[in-house]
Amino acid sequence: MADHHHPHDHDHDHEPRWKHDGVRVITGDKLDPNTAQTPGMFRQAAINHARVGAQKIWAGTVSIQPNAKTGVHHHGALESVIYVVRGRARLRWGERLEFVAEAGPGDFIYVPPYVPHQEINANPDEALECVLVRSDNEAVVVNITDVDPVEAPESVYWVDPTHKHPDDHKG
Repeated sequence: MADHHHPHDHDHDHEPRWKHDGVRVITGDKLDPNTAQTPGMFRQAAINHARVGAQKIWAGTVSIQPNAKTGVHHHGALESVIYVVRGRARLRWGERLEFVAEAGPGDFIYVPPYVPHQEINANPDEALECVLVRSDNEAVVVNITDVDPVEAPESVYWVDPTHKHPDDHKG
């Protein structure tokens, strides 16, 4: 009747090709705090070269306590993407942190290479929790100590090539 012999029954000497080198799940309680840190924020690595063999990407989480702000830093040649999970993020950036923008849950933030920036938790009651992705497998962090921030940064509303600023009324 049915043949219950499987072609791999005799291959006990090697695992299937993708078993240990395929999809990996890194659970939220197994993140690694042994990564580059900046004062005022707590980063934990989930995906990097050491943990999963990632070649071109780094991913992890960052949390910032209520009302706290981080030291000014940049990430060298790396591009960064921040996804806000909960809380209210205020980003300041520029040579003197002269620009500012805010983001909330569900928003993505893009930080280009070498841009000096500072993350601020704009919420006094709730920790800011974000997911962080970078364009290389190691976390490059250059902390900057000699910035003289302007008093009142200029708000910047990002207008992408396919959308107009809400205040641009034709008439």
